[in-house]
Amino acid sequence: MSLSAPSQHVAPALAASLPPSREAVTAVTRALAASLGNRLVTSLAVRQQHGHTLTWIPNQPPDAVVFPHSTEEVADIVRLCARHGVPVIAFGTGTSLEGHVNAPFGGVSIDLSQMKRVIAVHAEDLDCVVEAGVTRKELNEHLRDQGLMFPIDPGADASIGGMAATRASGTNAVRYGTMKDNVIALTAVMADGSIVKTASRARKTSAGYDLTRLLVGSEGTLGVITEITLKLHGIPEAIAAGVCPFPSVKAACDAAIATIQSGIPVARIELLDDVMIRGVNAYSKLDLPETTMLFVEFHGSQAGVAEQSEAFGAIAQDNGGGRFDWATRAEDRSRLWQARHDAYWAARAMGPGLDSLATDVCVPISRLAECVEETKRDIEACGFLAPIAGHVGDGNFHTQPLVDLADPEAVERCRGFIDRLVKRALAMEGTCTGEHGVGQKKMQYLEAEHGAAALDAMRLIKRALDPQNILNPGKIVAV
Repeated sequence: MSLSAPSQHVAPALAASLPPSREAVTAVTRALAASLGNRLVTSLAVRQQHGHTLTWIPNQPPDAVVFPHSTEEVADIVRLCARHGVPVIAFGTGTSLEGHVNAPFGGVSIDLSQMKRVIAVHAEDLDCVVEAGVTRKELNEHLRDQGLMFPIDPGADASIGGMAATRASGTNAVRYGTMKDNVIALTAVMADGSIVKTASRARKTSAGYDLTRLLVGSEGTLGVITEITLKLHGIPEAIAAGVCPFPSVKAACDAAIATIQSGIPVARIELLDDVMIRGVNAYSKLDLPETTMLFVEFHGSQAGVAEQSEAFGAIAQDNGGGRFDWATRAEDRSRLWQARHDAYWAARAMGPGLDSLATDVCVPISRLAECVEETKRDIEACGFLAPIAGHVGDGNFHTQPLVDLADPEAVERCRGFIDRLVKRALAMEGTCTGEHGVGQKKMQYLEAEHGAAALDAMRLIKRALDPQNILNPGKIVAV
């Protein structure tokens, strides 16, 4: 496929204005249709699907959706769009929560879901190379027979490209880190259609700027990620998981903090408040006590996980927790963690006819109990249902207000709640988003978190790498 000749970098003075003209969009879609055939889609239903945001921001669909099969096709598409000043929005599986895939200026959504190749698995080096459309579950299915796993688990079966673009983490982050810790190298298409490989497979390097870390978490605003080289881990010899009830959110948070501070190598430690447990019981057909709970998992040898489980049980007891029931059978563990991963849908089911507006913050773990308790009090004062779940081992928690978006007063009340939540986290030296990313919804908080000078530096990077502002415009920083 060849849509246009490789372009030269466009000088910042020639930056295109947004939105693009109708003539520019028509020229791009005609050229894409001629080259891609039925892999260009312009139906309203598909375009709206690719502008879906799971937020109160209105759906902002692109003008067209394309389904490339290779990095080279992505490069051709971006070159064509750059020539006409048409925005490009990368799309993985659409599970992001902060408006990342909306197209506020129209443009072309590049859906990478058909780029599914596992290009290489280097078992001896504990790494692999995959295309961006491979999902985390598909990758782990592929790896299982080799005794390997990719541990980053954001809950949804997100694409690896999307996980890299949003710097995802999830339940295993307390032990295995986030995407920034597990991406070794990337292949990305830049704003002019050039193809960049950010690093080799070497586990360490001091050669030049760290373009890998720059693109991880850039949310498609600096480049379209098409291939990812990932760290892998051996599947543990033994895994133990269980649940422990607590009389309060504070008691559960204090137990989580003590567990981390004691050096127990916990793989997952998840908090669900009493409201979320009620929803999980109903949705996943469990019969857990309807009180605050910690879901915990340990990885290692048989003796190691037994020792870790017993140590955690003692810490839980010291902090007012009930009995820690743990299991090693795969089916028991799978049922437990599937319920945790379905917590988003369980929360939605608690408010039939209401909209779910999930958000997250992250604070130093020493401030976690205080932050969650204040948030619980705020929810009660607001008078709406907002279950809480969190990856408390790293100070990250989520809340999911359920509101009627057709009720302006309820929407304003929810906006005020989220604003206070973010400011509370920032006041505790935390962040406005631990893992959901910035997208459209959290842009307003970046200056308060980073300072004006740092935000200006981000804008300079954006302008240097995307002088036309065509890569996912209207996200992270306004230019």
